[in-house]
Amino acid sequence: MRYRREDSSGDYIFGAGDNTFMVNTPDAVAQAVKTRFALWQGEWFLDTTAGTPYKTDILGKHKSLVYQMAVRERILDTQGVSEITEFQVQANPQTRRVTFTSTINTLFGTTTINSEA
Repeated sequence: MRYRREDSSGDYIFGAGDNTFMVNTPDAVAQAVKTRFALWQGEWFLDTTAGTPYKTDILGKHKSLVYQMAVRERILDTQGVSEITEFQVQANPQTRRVTFTSTINTLFGTTTINSEA
């Protein structure tokens, strides 16, 4: 598995030689999960079924079990992920944001992922 590194603002890093990419590491798998979360379902014109189902399953007045299952499925379907060992959800009704924190086992080791919707 090979993923291009991103800087702190989420832009791809270029011209850093071998340090430009993450290869066969837990961080590469974490980057793959974050990239999958960034794609909203219906956003890619070549496959409108691909992506995270934010509009249909996560955002809005959905039961927490529904959006937890949608997020867990998105993580588990990522290449390199073997299992989720820890999964936490925090909903903030004032800001209307949901934060997901997950510890996953990958083919290359363990890593933690944080995401917000």
